[in-house]
Amino acid sequence: MDREIPLHTGRLEARPRRRIAAGADASDELTLFNCYVIPSPHDSRGGIMATLSEMTEIMSRGGGVGINLSSLRPRRSLVRGVNGSSSGAVSWGGLFSYTTGLIEQGGSRRGALMLMINDWHPDVVDFITVKQTMGQITNANLSVCVSNAFMKAVKEDLDWELVFPDTSDPEYNDVWNGDLDAWKKLGKKVRTYRTVKARDVWHTIIESAWKSAEPGVVFMEYYNQMSNSWYFNPIICTNPCGEQGLPAWGVCNLSAINLAKFYDAEKHDVAWEELGKTVRYSTRFLDNVIDKTPYHFEENRENQQGERRVGLGTMGLAELMIKLEVRYGSPESLEFLDKLYGFMAKEAYLASAEIAGEKGSFKHFQADKFFQSGFMKNMLSVYPEVGAAIKKHGMRNVTVITQAPTGSTGTMVGTSTGIEPYFAFEYYRQSRLGFDKQYVPIAQEWKDAHPGEELPDYFVTSMDLSAEDHIRAQAAIQRWVDSSISKTANCPSDFTVEETKRLYELAFDLGCKGVTIYRDGSRDVQVLSTDKKEDKKDDAAKNAAAAEAPATSDAAAESAVLTGIANALSVSIDAKTEQAFDKEYKRRPQILRGATYKYNTPLGMAYITINDMNGSPSELFMNVGKAGSDVFAMSEALGRVISLFLRYGDHGNKVKLLVKHLKGIGGSGAIGFGPNRVESIADAVAKALEAHEEARENSAEPYITATQEVLDIQAAPAPAASHGGHGHSHHHPAMSLDLCPGCGSASLINVEGCKTCSNCGYSRC
Repeated sequence: MDREIPLHTGRLEARPRRRIAAGADASDELTLFNCYVIPSPHDSRGGIMATLSEMTEIMSRGGGVGINLSSLRPRRSLVRGVNGSSSGAVSWGGLFSYTTGLIEQGGSRRGALMLMINDWHPDVVDFITVKQTMGQITNANLSVCVSNAFMKAVKEDLDWELVFPDTSDPEYNDVWNGDLDAWKKLGKKVRTYRTVKARDVWHTIIESAWKSAEPGVVFMEYYNQMSNSWYFNPIICTNPCGEQGLPAWGVCNLSAINLAKFYDAEKHDVAWEELGKTVRYSTRFLDNVIDKTPYHFEENRENQQGERRVGLGTMGLAELMIKLEVRYGSPESLEFLDKLYGFMAKEAYLASAEIAGEKGSFKHFQADKFFQSGFMKNMLSVYPEVGAAIKKHGMRNVTVITQAPTGSTGTMVGTSTGIEPYFAFEYYRQSRLGFDKQYVPIAQEWKDAHPGEELPDYFVTSMDLSAEDHIRAQAAIQRWVDSSISKTANCPSDFTVEETKRLYELAFDLGCKGVTIYRDGSRDVQVLSTDKKEDKKDDAAKNAAAAEAPATSDAAAESAVLTGIANALSVSIDAKTEQAFDKEYKRRPQILRGATYKYNTPLGMAYITINDMNGSPSELFMNVGKAGSDVFAMSEALGRVISLFLRYGDHGNKVKLLVKHLKGIGGSGAIGFGPNRVESIADAVAKALEAHEEARENSAEPYITATQEVLDIQAAPAPAASHGGHGHSHHHPAMSLDLCPGCGSASLINVEGCKTCSNCGYSRC
């Protein structure tokens, strides 16, 4: 009989994840596992339907599912059996997404799906940009599996081949499973579909992530180098939140320790002894769950009982650090995180070895190969006692640590979630019941004890930190996590594409296994939002001062800590660099007021938003056409250039200059008559600027608040290009026009799923 496991005794507190809490002894139909990865679909109609069935069964019982689509042949590939062509991996991803939405609507818990594709797949660019077209994939998280070779090609500006196995190979149907390296080792042929610049693909990933926080990136080759199962069970995908990389038929059960409970007020330190005891109890508890849960697929049972993968994580980190007066993201915090999570990893591995001595190691354990993983090399270099224990007893679990999100669990116990800092100390939360105001207890308690005083600087929120601070904290913790981490790098709304690129590359250099950013306001709906931003000193002044000042002791300390962590990992890190901004460029404040103007143009309805700063226009945004179209891209570019022009320097009347040069620019047609005639998108911008200036000079109030600027825009039928130059327009209802690369006219429309020019007959298909 296994020893009694107290999960809550005095200060000891660990919380099993929602699947265990909801399903234990409730029903044989409910799984206790949070995470599932099912094999990449067999490249056939039957194989895809089998994957769909497996996914549905798992989701209906409460499990999240990850699927790597790389096994599916590219779009327009020949399908010999029916003498037709394939619709491609991305379209089948749409089927899995749609079904997930049905489960969400019909069940008590929404379905959760992760879709991934490898960087070598010919459909990778379509996958990256799929969410820019509404309705194709709406119920799945997306990530691209990136290899070390791809990152090398990015850094050295090399070509990159998009390839797929030769589907005419007589053994294709029997052998191909999505593992390209295994296919090549068999001496099988690989067909190159096209050669691209790696940097172009990388930029597409970055730009899409900047726009909508997706796709995320998983450094899959590095992940497998670090994985303890590298020698028998390669990682092919992650669960929906990205923290649990799994092999085909892999599962994981999760639990989280509430770190906020382990503050020793007398010593002003972590209660290390009690924390270690809780880690050991929790590891044993999770191992027991493996034998307790019902298995609905025999393949899941065989895989999990063969490797016994568990995922012990944490919540309440931010609350603990506030109690310790350690500022999240500081050099001091990186040292603290390294110590804290190294200690927990050591205790968890010692516990797993102890259980192995009692009950036996996991089936596929081979000590010499187990010790060769990147993670174990780091572990043994710091904690040799772990190696001695494993050599003596073996290892019960192939992996033990996972830093998962704990949104519901953390909220339930009233602490910070996962490893994240607090989003804010006073905020509004959007739920199914609407908006309600929330207060963080620890901040309220401090204010009650110090009336009239501002919170100290160690009360830090997600948006107070730089995006680099988020990534560096993730990297410090990742060193001691044998699986992976659910962590978001929060960025301000004016975070640029170039800054996003540097952030993703920093994550790779620091040894993170994956990276996801969220740029404030980049999605139409976000669960958490603050009612107002705290007043801060002008960002431009701070950046300029940072650029001119010598390196601070904090920066030097941070660099030293990061270098120490880097030396322990298999990737290198660059010390943090400060970026100097042009002093004449005015940085955007958090809140601006402005107005949105609506004009019908030859290329569709244009929604033009003009925001003011210091009494004059400072930025302009445009929404014209469908996301992903050339019209949308060029309109966005025009808006960005105008914003840059308006915010740079103080010379001249910039609005009048813009109106002078943009007004009257004509295109292939016009809309309207007389003073309402609009010649082009540029002409519409000039009219909007004129109207905005006139309203401002007449002391009118066209302004709306920042929160009201989001419009509920319905798809408006865009008019076709006029012919004859007399202002007559031929409308194509419910069709979205784009520019034809063949003849240059605004006559490219979607016909039967393909972009076709109604003027010259050009077709993109």
